[in-house]
Amino acid sequence: MPHRQLTQGWFKRLSRALLGGCILLIGLASAVANWDFGEILQKAENRYGNLGAAKQRIQAWEAQIKASAASSEIDKLTEINRFFNRQVRFSDDIQIWRQNDYWATPIETLVKGAGDCGDYSIVKYFTLRRLGIPSSKLRITYVKALNYSQAHMVLTYYASPDAEPLVLDNLINQIKPASQRKDLLPVYAFNAEGLYLPGSNSKKGDSKKLSRWQDLLKKMRTEGFAIGEG
Repeated sequence: MPHRQLTQGWFKRLSRALLGGCILLIGLASAVANWDFGEILQKAENRYGNLGAAKQRIQAWEAQIKASAASSEIDKLTEINRFFNRQVRFSDDIQIWRQNDYWATPIETLVKGAGDCGDYSIVKYFTLRRLGIPSSKLRITYVKALNYSQAHMVLTYYASPDAEPLVLDNLINQIKPASQRKDLLPVYAFNAEGLYLPGSNSKKGDSKKLSRWQDLLKKMRTEGFAIGEG
C-alpha cells in the first residue's frame, strides 16, 4: 500500500545485534501452552483501565484462535495474516510509543490497535505458534522493500525445510511464494534454530538471546501468557 511508510529500525536493530556478536532467538518451546484470556483481559484492564475497543480486539483474537484451531496449516496462515492486517493499522514506533525502537507485545499492539512491521510479524508468530505450527516452519525475515527503498520485516513459512517460503506481510493480504514477491529483497532470517542467509536452509550462525527479546517475554508473562524462557 503506497501510503504506508516502513521503519528503518529493524535494519539498525539487526546491525547492532551482529556487531554485538549475538543474534535474536525466538525459541518459544512453550508458546503453544493454553492462554487464559480471562486472566489476560483482567491484567490488561488493571494496567490500562477501560479498554474500550481494545477489549473487542483482544476478544476477537481469542475467537480467531478458537476458530482456526481445526484449520489446516495453510488455512491458519491465511486466517491469521488476514486477521491482524485488518485489526491493526500500520504506524511506526515514534508515533505509537514516542521511541525510535520499541518491541510491543501482542497485547500492547492490540491495545494500541497499531504497530510497525515488526509488531505484525511478532503477533502473527506468537499466534501461529499458539495454533501448533512449529518454530522450524516459521522464520522472522528481514527484507528490503524495494518499492520504498526501506527496511521491512515479514513472517515466512516453510512447509518443509526445502520448500519455497510463503510470505505473510502487513502490506498485502495475499500470501504469496517468495518468488512472486519481487518487491522484497531478503537479507536475514531467524527462528529457534538459528540465523539463516537468503536461499539457505542451513544455519549460518548460533543463536543468542538479546536482552530486548527477554524483556518482551517478561512483559508477556506479566500480561498472563504462558511463555517459556525462549
